[in-house]
Amino acid sequence: MMPRAPAFGEGQRIGLFGGSFNPAHYGHYMVALYALKRLRLDWVWWLVSPQNPLKDPSETGEYAARLAFTRDVAKHPRFVVTGIERQMDARTTAQTLRGLRPLFGRAHFVWIMGADSFANLHRWHDWLEIPETLPLAVLARPGFSLSALGGPAATRFSEAQIPANLAPMLVTAKPPAWCFIPMPLRPESSTAIRRRGRAQTG
Repeated sequence: MMPRAPAFGEGQRIGLFGGSFNPAHYGHYMVALYALKRLRLDWVWWLVSPQNPLKDPSETGEYAARLAFTRDVAKHPRFVVTGIERQMDARTTAQTLRGLRPLFGRAHFVWIMGADSFANLHRWHDWLEIPETLPLAVLARPGFSLSALGGPAATRFSEAQIPANLAPMLVTAKPPAWCFIPMPLRPESSTAIRRRGRAQTG
């Protein structure tokens, strides 16, 4: 059975922004906001992952707390924070996209990710399935632009890249399609925030 998805209109343009968000921070907010504007989206759905399979469970944090804090951070009329991945018991992005597939014919969906994630996409479970399912919007992140643009995913799908000046076309492009979108870089990092928190309580 299809889990309850956020409300949307037929033919709308929707960005899917997945992550552990442990914790969510202003850098995440700016990535979502920049994608919203550059891709001319109607909505950005923040998909809070139950457990990142590439991370130790102790690094992911308690789910309810992450979900609640992400809702505090993602306060924008066109942002929706959802726990749909947990409803589907999806542990990987590929599983999430399989579960959401029934929605894809009703609207135009695009996957939003940071350049750091795109640089390591080849390490994700069933990674080749992801760009074949949805267009990918790759937002610049400090220190990862070169590795993202020269990484295995960029090389494998080099002919599917859309120029940044044509970014709005990405949303309706037939997969595989991806676009690297430069943006003002933010210094925030969830890892650094967790480390500071441990140092303050240690």
